[in-house]
Amino acid sequence: MPTPPLPPFTAETAAEKVRAAENAWNSQDPARVALAYTPDSNWRNRTEFLQGRDAITAFLTRKWSREHEYRLVKELWGFRVNRMAVRFAYEWHDDAGQWFRSYGNELWEFDDDGLMRRRVASINDLPIAETDRKLLWSGTQRPLDYPSLSELGL
Repeated sequence: MPTPPLPPFTAETAAEKVRAAENAWNSQDPARVALAYTPDSNWRNRTEFLQGRDAITAFLTRKWSREHEYRLVKELWGFRVNRMAVRFAYEWHDDAGQWFRSYGNELWEFDDDGLMRRRVASINDLPIAETDRKLLWSGTQRPLDYPSLSELGL
């Protein structure tokens, strides 16, 4: 089933696609997030290689079982036809209460139905003090008037 916006992307539709992905990931619902990817989607996430929705769902379930109070912001870096470059930052804490800000870049490739068929992510984790957090909204979506990564200096 098509998942708009569809390629070829414009500046407006690419930004919409990025915000939809951010909202889905902030839901921390692995099954919901996996539906944005083709059934045979290929991923590289850090040093882990995944293929298919079942692997994506299992990965995200593991991820969010250890990344508590997860808050993510994504920002479009560039796009062309059916591909995008996205940068992101997210904050979370582990079971011991240590906070982290994870920074990364993703390369996305979409099929004609708007499903992501390839995702390549490079991510680094920075330990931070809780007082250094910048992603401080409540709920499962960043409010529309909440600053972007650029506005936050991230």
